[in-house]
Amino acid sequence: MTGSTAPHLWLRHEARGTERRTPVVPEDARRLVEAGVRLTVEDSPQRIFPLKEYEAAGAEVAAEASWVSAPPETVVLGLKELPEQPGELIHRHIFFGHAYKQQPGAADLLRRFAAGGGALLDLEYLVDEHGRRLAAFGFWAGYLGAALAVLRQRGRLTAPLRPTGKDELDATLRPAPGDAEFTALVVGALGRSGRGARAAFAEAGVDPVCWDLAETRDLDRRALLDHDVLVNCVLATTPVPPFVREEDLDDPARRLRTLSDVTCDVGSPLNVLPVYDRTTEWADPVRRLREEPPLDLIAIDNLPSLLPRESSTDFSAALTPLLLEFTTAEAWTRCLDRFHLACRELGVDAKESGRD
Repeated sequence: MTGSTAPHLWLRHEARGTERRTPVVPEDARRLVEAGVRLTVEDSPQRIFPLKEYEAAGAEVAAEASWVSAPPETVVLGLKELPEQPGELIHRHIFFGHAYKQQPGAADLLRRFAAGGGALLDLEYLVDEHGRRLAAFGFWAGYLGAALAVLRQRGRLTAPLRPTGKDELDATLRPAPGDAEFTALVVGALGRSGRGARAAFAEAGVDPVCWDLAETRDLDRRALLDHDVLVNCVLATTPVPPFVREEDLDDPARRLRTLSDVTCDVGSPLNVLPVYDRTTEWADPVRRLREEPPLDLIAIDNLPSLLPRESSTDFSAALTPLLLEFTTAEAWTRCLDRFHLACRELGVDAKESGRD
């Protein structure tokens, strides 16, 4: 990405009904507008921040899902998956595409960009020169993953789940008289998600065992299965032996009762927990994988949306400086290069999009 002209950013409504977050909060929208960025914000009744706050910040407003008719040079900004139509995507889109690790539907999404001449600037691959993520929801994903596991283990997880605030959530996490003690393991404990999981366990009065690269390099599966709760925060980038296998679920000596998969790499060959084939949802957050001994799965792929205000504010603070440098920052060039590489890997003939 080169040039000096400020982009026209279009903040879209999220198609997923349980998505309450936003990549840009109103306070940061004002920063963008004051810097000369043209910002259009779609109406979205489910977004945690009301449209009037963006309008007060100087943004233009538009109807829900109207990005499809925006001028081709517009950069469409979101978080989660796009609706199935239009079939040809002409814009540059910034969101979490989940399309570079052979996930189900990946090739179809990339073909839509190829057909329209657009491009995916995947937020997961918005990285510095050392490959470190520059804007992420990981801390809050880990926090919620551990929090839900604690509530399930203590018999206090109710469905359907609903968005809340951190103070309210923390009040439910604190131990109460009669709560039985349990052991917990966080895998990937040193990353963003792992730090979040450890913070939630601390709020709950639980001191988890923490594993990271050193412990998973030569995995002690028996030790792993000998914990009551497992929270997986590992985002694998290369294939590794699975942490939990189908045969482990049927092990009569298994102590593990609650499995919370923060990463949710279901369907990918990089999945370290290939023991389930679909995620769980807000309406039904727990799935019983085995009856005897019992094992419950929590695998929600938009966990931070349960704390939408806190998670959006943190993410927006990290993303906004990069949006202010959209036409000059090398991180966006790396994003575009990764998109073209993914297209080639899947045999998708993508045009050299970028509209420099």
